[in-house]
Amino acid sequence: MAGHSKWANIQHRKGRQDEKRGRVWTRIIREIMVAARQGGGDPATNPRLRLAVDKAKAANMPADNIKRNIDKATGNLEGVTYEEIRYEGYGIGGAAIMVDTMTDNRVRTVAEVRHAFSKHGGNLGTEGSVVFQFQHVGQLIFAPGTDEERVMEVALEAGAEDVITDDDGAIEVLTAPGSFEAVREALSAAGLEAEVAEVTMRAENTVALSEDDAARMQKLLDVLEDLDDVQAVYHNAEL
Repeated sequence: MAGHSKWANIQHRKGRQDEKRGRVWTRIIREIMVAARQGGGDPATNPRLRLAVDKAKAANMPADNIKRNIDKATGNLEGVTYEEIRYEGYGIGGAAIMVDTMTDNRVRTVAEVRHAFSKHGGNLGTEGSVVFQFQHVGQLIFAPGTDEERVMEVALEAGAEDVITDDDGAIEVLTAPGSFEAVREALSAAGLEAEVAEVTMRAENTVALSEDDAARMQKLLDVLEDLDDVQAVYHNAEL
């Protein structure tokens, strides 16, 4: 099936993430700790932890750091306990925004998130106000020019739910969250390496913004992403 053009959005997002590498380790460590606390400290039997460890390795985090934070989370070392909280709201032009946080102080976190929304033209909503506009999926995105038939063949055989070719030639593979690892491994074994590979909240539909509104929306997203307790920001704006 055909999809909207999103390659430029993806490259834009990756570029901005690269500019913020200093925060990457902090967020990965939190993810490792929560995943280990909830599902145990063995990546072989804990898919969420395995994905977090893969992210840590990709970010060149030393193995000792990874192990130490798994030990903290599973009680072998004393550490901070984080809880996960999701905030929902609206940005510029009514675009939907979801903010996933991990925090040891929810009062501080909600105050910072609310302030960011109100100061930069958005509105913090109530629970459930925008989540219905997103789908929890595994997502793998391949650059334009990748062999579409080969991606489709391997992905569907491995259990993917859908393969979408966007208007600009990028190929998007969607999976159930629980099937993500199997599909990614099958594609990798076939020599097909995705530019983006993650379990994410994918917008069902996007909102087009004018150039000025897109700039204002980007400012709001940047401020939210720079908050210490924020792990991920999802939105449905075309920037």
